Amino acid sequence: TGVVPFVALLLLQRRPVAGRAFLVTGSGCHGLCLPNVQEQTCKQVALLNATAQELFSRYLKCQGEPFSSESNKICNPSGIFFPTFHVNRTSERKEVMVAMYKLFAFLNASLGNITRDQEELNPMAKELLDRLHNTTKTTRGLISNLTCLLCKNYNIFQVDVSYGESSKGKSTFKKKQQGCQVLRKYVQVIAQAARILLPHLSPP
Repeated sequence: TGVVPFVALLLLQRRPVAGRAFLVTGSGCHGLCLPNVQEQTCKQVALLNATAQELFSRYLKCQGEPFSSESNKICNPSGIFFPTFHVNRTSERKEVMVAMYKLFAFLNASLGNITRDQEELNPMAKELLDRLHNTTKTTRGLISNLTCLLCKNYNIFQVDVSYGESSKGKSTFKKKQQGCQVLRKYVQVIAQAARILLPHLSPP
């Protein structure tokens, strides 16, 4: 199912990983699409956008100092890898869907990385861990729906994807910093994604 093999690969890498996600194997698009897939996709993007800032805020609170007081400096995402996202409302719908798949495939792998670190560093932070798990669940559902739309509407069966660097083996501070950099960038990009994707999926 798309990105699953690459998640395991990501955890072994210390630098950004590139690969190819095979969206469909076997008998084409049959069975990929659930009813009301466009409506579900809209709701998932809207939910991720609505909960992103609170996830970031909760993450900062659980990391303690200096993250709480110096987040602008420590969590500046300018130095981390994140998929390029150059589409806009006038872009072709197919181009938007491919860009969205790349974005959420990256996010899904990054959330796995962050959740693993937080389970180790903050095992008692139930609200944060619940938010990370719920965001991951929504992201995976969104990837499944984007897979359906790409296959059904555009006969796209594979997408070149890239993932960020794993935090495995890094210091506690670096693990926390990488997580806050990714989540801060996520807050910015998911807002942009919602503005662009929702008009493409909403009924005329």
